[in-house]
Amino acid sequence: MGSQSRDHAEDVRAAVAGHLPGYRVETVAPLGAGQDNIAYEVNGELIVRFGKEPDPARRAALVEREARLLSTVARLSPVPVPEPRFTVAERGCLAYLKLPGRPLLDLPPAERSAHGPSVAVTLGGLLSAVHAVPVDRLAGLVEVDNPPPAEWLDEAAEIHPAIAEEIPGAHRRAVGAFLDAPPPDDGHDPVFSHNDLGIEHVLVAPATGAVTGVIDWSDAAIVDPAYDFGLLYRDLGPVALDAALGAYRPGDLTALRERAVFYGRCRLFEDLAYGLETGLDAYVRKSLAAMEWLFPA
Repeated sequence: MGSQSRDHAEDVRAAVAGHLPGYRVETVAPLGAGQDNIAYEVNGELIVRFGKEPDPARRAALVEREARLLSTVARLSPVPVPEPRFTVAERGCLAYLKLPGRPLLDLPPAERSAHGPSVAVTLGGLLSAVHAVPVDRLAGLVEVDNPPPAEWLDEAAEIHPAIAEEIPGAHRRAVGAFLDAPPPDDGHDPVFSHNDLGIEHVLVAPATGAVTGVIDWSDAAIVDPAYDFGLLYRDLGPVALDAALGAYRPGDLTALRERAVFYGRCRLFEDLAYGLETGLDAYVRKSLAAMEWLFPA
């Protein structure tokens, strides 16, 4: 991250000094950068994150809204979520105490697979809790992000040429058939959800697989209730999807599952493209492994 890391390290120290008087900063370590944020770890216990949004007014609005949202979600969620300690709105800065555990993405595939069903049960309970919140209670905190399935399919088709050569030959026929098939029916009631519940955002205790937290709620929105189930299906497979749905509140699970499978397939294209563009091999490896259940030969 070069000079950007050094500049932000000084920003981290200044932000902590200004908002946590008496807190002594011993170490500042870069955690990495995603599409929306760059994050640092202070003293192994405090996460300080800066938004990448270039427009200052929008950057400030985004971080202030996310801080309010996290405080709301913390009261609703059956699993831990980051709780803000302070914000520096003009820098798009959000600080919160580090949650224990490791991202599920970072575990070896065999361990990830072994823990998948139990993790999915916990996440099914989380989705049941947040989906039950009346959407008007979130007014001003989240936006509606609920395009019709046809738009998701169109986006997958647009991404496909950039990743086509990386798709193993055994799966190309199934990928083509999916892109040519009509999308599922669009009938559903939108709900509040995380809206990016990939395994990079699920923290677990490596020894047991117990979920210790769900992070990065910056994309939370009013969405199709099947969407986050689709990301679980993409990352953990059909057994985990069924386990998550088994922990979900009553409803039309047949239609929900059909759309979840659809979203999981669509979002694989984005994940694989992201891994290839950024050189993040973990995303590439998990995407290629998921071809086995998303697009079986």
